Amino acid sequence: MIDYNSSLSGDKDLSAILVIFGGTGDLTHRKLMPALYNMLLDGLVPDHLQVVAIGRRDKSEEEYRSEVRASMDKYSRNKVDEKIWSRLNDMIRYYRFDFRDHDGYSDLKTYLEELDKNSETKGNRIYYLAVAPEYFETIVLGLHKSNMVKTAKGWSRLVIEKPFGKDLITARQLNQKLLEVFEEKDIYRIDHYLGKDMIQNIMVLRFTNSIFESIWNNKYIDNIQISLTEKLGVGTRGGYYEHSGAMRDMIQNHIMQILSLVAMEPPVNLKTDSIRTEKLKVIEAIEEITPEFLRDNLVFGQYGKGVIDGKPVVGYREEENVPKDSGTETFVALKLHINNFRWAGTPFYIRTGKRLGSYGAEIVIQFKNMPNLLYFNDNNIQEPNLLVIRIQPSVGVFFQFNTKDFISHHGIVPTKMDTSYESPYQGNTPEAYERLIYDILRGDSTLFSRWDEVEAAWTVADKIIGYREQSKVKFPNYDAGSMGPIRATTLLAKDGREWWNI
Repeated sequence: MIDYNSSLSGDKDLSAILVIFGGTGDLTHRKLMPALYNMLLDGLVPDHLQVVAIGRRDKSEEEYRSEVRASMDKYSRNKVDEKIWSRLNDMIRYYRFDFRDHDGYSDLKTYLEELDKNSETKGNRIYYLAVAPEYFETIVLGLHKSNMVKTAKGWSRLVIEKPFGKDLITARQLNQKLLEVFEEKDIYRIDHYLGKDMIQNIMVLRFTNSIFESIWNNKYIDNIQISLTEKLGVGTRGGYYEHSGAMRDMIQNHIMQILSLVAMEPPVNLKTDSIRTEKLKVIEAIEEITPEFLRDNLVFGQYGKGVIDGKPVVGYREEENVPKDSGTETFVALKLHINNFRWAGTPFYIRTGKRLGSYGAEIVIQFKNMPNLLYFNDNNIQEPNLLVIRIQPSVGVFFQFNTKDFISHHGIVPTKMDTSYESPYQGNTPEAYERLIYDILRGDSTLFSRWDEVEAAWTVADKIIGYREQSKVKFPNYDAGSMGPIRATTLLAKDGREWWNI
């Protein structure tokens, strides 16, 4: 793990030009620029870093910097310190360029080379594609044709945001195009969930505590639940979400990554490829996905109108840019098994959805009950031991165990140990991007998806998406403000279990 308190002084190898395609977009203003500011505040930015924001809009550099400054006030997790802002302000450049125009890349190359000479960035480049996925190939081809990737000095790294394709075929096609220009080690497929502290803490919790790792298997664990729930609807993202749905937006990437970290075997070391290889093995060990299996273990949902926090909200089909007869899912619940020696027989329950009654992300490990022989009577209901890894908005670890009721002197009550704390910044916020941008500068791709991980995840997701497209589900089938379709509850109830809402 990285020591974020360590100084970057003397570490000039991190110097680079960060080129952001989509410099005027929402991602850049909400996440990337605030992340860079807070990295500066924490001493995690090298002295010789330059940021070139590329946009099509006609504006001056000062106008752009002023807009970024306004974003700092709105989205930074720390109050803006004018001295720190002044340093970031001096690093930022605005370059007007329509990246769809391949003739313009030669001028961009000249601009970056001149900036490199004046800024001591040693020819190092990070190309961050903060644009719609359909432009990934266009930009990479432009970089390639203008000889902006492989140079005599320095390194070049490519950063792309999800989604990585819309299915297995398009993901493979995209990957092939990227590999024609960049080597796999230089491609950083970013998943902001992997930048969250508690996601990184999963391995620490497991592999540095014998009390957990020794019982982290099917002998002691009854089931594992992964829940990523949102109160928000799709808002203005209806056009995107229609082509995505909960499967592509959450299951194929975020949840598959979390699942692999929870279930992986201990890596032989902490090198990037060792960790990624163990994660890949988990996805490859998921039981065969057949239509018969999905019929009994999969629930799709779409929210209708309802009430959230006392306020009425519209249904998905009434959202902006959503067809009135949309068949896109906004909720998925799924039961999986991982067919390996450690997990055979232990169910993994997954759920994610929008416009639900609660907001949060957590992993619940439910341990098997002890036999109710010694202390069981009508007044004693033994609760299972639970280990809860809270990702957001509460961050930390929660543990539930049974103890004597010292008030009644005869009963048994569940007792809770909770290290969690509320953090309003643990959503899709700059904090995760701070970690990930720092790792890109360092050339550490541990928290980024390797291609074979992405391919394996799409192999699973494709079968589920195909099943949904062939199925006729009556939508909407849950009210906004509920916890999803009734069938999501019966999915566990038929196994004698229930969703935990801790």
